[in-house]
Amino acid sequence: MTGCYQPLHNCIDNCIHTFSGVQLRLDCHEIIRKQGFEEPAGGAKITSAYNLPCRYILHTVGPIVGGRLTERDVWLLSSCYRSCMELAEKYGIKSIAFCCISTGVFRFPNEKAAETAIRTVKECKKHMDGIEVIFNVFKDRDYEIYKRLLSEDRGA
Repeated sequence: MTGCYQPLHNCIDNCIHTFSGVQLRLDCHEIIRKQGFEEPAGGAKITSAYNLPCRYILHTVGPIVGGRLTERDVWLLSSCYRSCMELAEKYGIKSIAFCCISTGVFRFPNEKAAETAIRTVKECKKHMDGIEVIFNVFKDRDYEIYKRLLSEDRGA
C-alpha cells in the first residue's frame, strides 16, 4: 500500500503514488500504523486520490507467486478484485479501473490473472447495480489476452 520501492520502476504502484502526491503515501502509512500490520494479500482499503483525476484510490495487495501457481494464489487474486468491488459498492463508486494485479514483479501468470479478474468481476456485478469496470493494461500482451477473453465471454 505504500508503493513500490524499486527506484525508477515503471509500475502502476509507483505511478499512482507519484502522481497522486506525497499525502497518499502518508495516508497509507497511517492506515498500516493504525491496524498494526501491513495489509495482507486479498484485502482492500480506500483513500482519497489527491492529485489524480478521480475521487478515490482502492488499494489491494496481490499474491506473490513464488514458483508454481497454487489454488491459494488464485483465491487471493480473486479476493483482491472482490474486496475492491465491495468497497466500490460501499462508497457508491460508479466506475472502477483495475490494473493487471500481481502480474508484474509478483509473477502471477498473465492469462490466469485475466481469467480470474474477469470471472470475479462478472460474479460481483451480478449483485451490484450498474458499476462500470475498466480493465486497464500496459502491455500489448495483456491487451490481447483481455480482448480475447472478453470477446469469448460476450459470445457465451
